Amino acid sequence: MQVYDVVVLGAGAAGMMCAFEAGRRGKRVLLLDHGDRVGRKILISGGGRCNFTNIHAKAENFLSENPHFAKSALAGFTPAEFVALVEKHGIKYHEKTLGQLFCDDSARQIVAMLEKECAEAGVVTRCGVSVGAVRTHVSEARHGAPTFVVETSTGSFECGAVVVATGGLSIPKMGATAFGYELAKQFGHNVIEPRAGLVPLVFGVKDHERWCDLAGVAFDVVARAEMQTQRMLRGAKVPNFKERLLITHRGVSGPAVLQASSYWRPGGTVVFDVAPGQEVLRPLQARSSGRDWDALYAALRGVLPQRMAERWVRARADAGAGDWTNAGLEQMERELHAWAVKPDGSEGFVKAEVTVGGVDTNELDARTMESKRVPGLYFIGEVVDVTGWLGGYNFQWAWASGVAAGRALGHGE
Repeated sequence: MQVYDVVVLGAGAAGMMCAFEAGRRGKRVLLLDHGDRVGRKILISGGGRCNFTNIHAKAENFLSENPHFAKSALAGFTPAEFVALVEKHGIKYHEKTLGQLFCDDSARQIVAMLEKECAEAGVVTRCGVSVGAVRTHVSEARHGAPTFVVETSTGSFECGAVVVATGGLSIPKMGATAFGYELAKQFGHNVIEPRAGLVPLVFGVKDHERWCDLAGVAFDVVARAEMQTQRMLRGAKVPNFKERLLITHRGVSGPAVLQASSYWRPGGTVVFDVAPGQEVLRPLQARSSGRDWDALYAALRGVLPQRMAERWVRARADAGAGDWTNAGLEQMERELHAWAVKPDGSEGFVKAEVTVGGVDTNELDARTMESKRVPGLYFIGEVVDVTGWLGGYNFQWAWASGVAAGRALGHGE
C-alpha cells in the first residue's frame, strides 16, 4: 500500500489549489480524479475564457445556510492574491463587467498554471482513477495513529488526511456525481439538500403560451426571488439583481434569471422590474397626452424591445386592463415594476452552472475546512454548502477554500 500525507479527491479548481498549497509546505500529496484530465469544468467556464474571479468578492455574494461561514476563507485568500498568481504566470486578462475577470486568451492557461504549480510542489496527479471507498484505519506506519485508506481502481493508498473536492451535481456530462455527499454522510455529516443553481427557469403552460414564442428577446430587468426559506438565509435580505433577462423556448434565462434562480424554490415566484429606474407612463398623465393602447405601446417602446412591448400591451388587454384614469395608469406602472412569474421548475442540473446546498458548514471549521466530526477529513469547493453569484464568485470560493485547507494541512505534523 502506497503511503501519502494527503490524498485529494477531485482535480478541479479547489482540489488543485489545495494540492499545491499542501505540497509547497512539504506534504506528500496525491491528487486523484475519475475523469480523463484535470480542470474539466475550468476549461468550459466563461465561454472558454474562464471567469476566474471577481474583484468584488465578499461573503455577502454567497448563499449558505450559514451566511458567515465563507468570511474567514475569503479573507484568507483574496481575489488580488489569485490575480497575482495569474500575473506571475504571464496570463493576460481583462475585466468584462461588474468586476468579472477573464483570460484574454483561453481557460487552458488557468489549467496549465495550476498543473505547473502542482508539479513544482511535488504533487502526484493521477486521472482516470475511480475511488471505491474511503475508510479509517489504524496505521502501523504511523505508529498506531488513526489514518485513512482510499481504495481505488488502481490500488489502495494510505494517508493522514483526505480532502474531498469532488464538486456538486451540476453539468453531469462533465462527470459530476454525488460521491462527495455520500462520503460526507458515511462519516456522519449532514448534507443540505443539493439543488440546481444559476440555472434557467421553465414556465408553466399558461406563461409558456403567452411568452415563449418571443424566444431570443432580451432586455434589462431587476430580478428578485420572492419566496425563500428563512432558515436557509437566517433573515438575510434576498438580493436584487439588475442584469439581462432572456426569453427562451421554455421560459426565461439570462444573467438576471440565473442569479435569482439560486434563491428560488419550487412553488415560489420571481419578480421582474422590466423598466428599472424609470416612470414609463408618467407622460400619459399629461392633459395633452393620448390615453389608449397606442399611447401605452409608444411609451413601452422606449424601454422594451418591440415584440415584448407589443406582447405586454396584448397581455394587459387580455387581462381586462384599460382604465385610463390616473389611478389606472399608476396601476399599470406598478405592474411594469413587478412582473411576477411563478416558474414551473428549472432546467435542472443539466443546465445548472453550480449546485446550491452541500456539506453542512456547521460541521466544518471555517478557517481550515476540516471536519469537526472526523479529524483529518476536509471538504472544499462546490461540495460545501457555499454557493456564489454568477460572475467569478464560485471560482474565488474554490481558490479560497482550497488554500485554507492546503495551508492547514501544511501546518500539521
